[in-house]
Amino acid sequence: MFFDSWGDLFRILIIGILAYGGLVLLLRATGKRTLSKMNAFDFIVTVALGSILATTLLSSDVSLSEGLFAFALLCLLQYAVAYASIRSADFQSLVKADPALLFFRGRFVRPMLKKERVTEEEVYAAMRAAGMAEIEAVAAVVLETDGSISVVPAENEPKGETARASTLQHVQGREDARAEAGLSD
Repeated sequence: MFFDSWGDLFRILIIGILAYGGLVLLLRATGKRTLSKMNAFDFIVTVALGSILATTLLSSDVSLSEGLFAFALLCLLQYAVAYASIRSADFQSLVKADPALLFFRGRFVRPMLKKERVTEEEVYAAMRAAGMAEIEAVAAVVLETDGSISVVPAENEPKGETARASTLQHVQGREDARAEAGLSD
C-alpha cells in the first residue's frame, strides 16, 4: 500500500521524463492554440492531455508509445477542429459557443442570465473581482466562450445615441440590451 517496489518508481521516473518530453515537443509543434482555453473544446483537450499524462505515468497497462500516440491524436484533433473552425462558420458554430451579454449599461440582461444559468450575484461577484465598486463604473459584463466572465469598464466608453461598444459586436443578447437602453446601431 505505501510501497510496492523500486522498479515501479523507476518506471514512473523514466516514463515521466519521456512522456513529458514528448508532450512538450508535440505542444511546440502544434502551436500555442493547443493549450488555449478559448472555448469548451479547447478546455476538454487540455484536461484530456493531463489525464493521458497521468494514466501513462501511473498505469503499467499503458505503454509509453500508447501515451505518446494518444497525445498526438488529441493534438491533431484539436488542430483539425481549429483549422475547420477558421474556414467554416457552420463548423465553428457547431463547436464554439457565442459569448453572452449578461449586464449592459446599468441593467441585467435577464433572458441571457436565464439562458446561461448565471445569477445576478455571480455577475456582482465578477464586478467586484474586476475592482468595480460602483455599478455605474461597468459598461457591460460578458460570459465568454470559455466560461470566464469579462467586465468592461464604462470609463472609456463613448457616450450618447451613437455609442456602439464595438467589442460587443458578436455577443448574444446585445441587440436586446441596446434596445432596452434606448440605443440603436
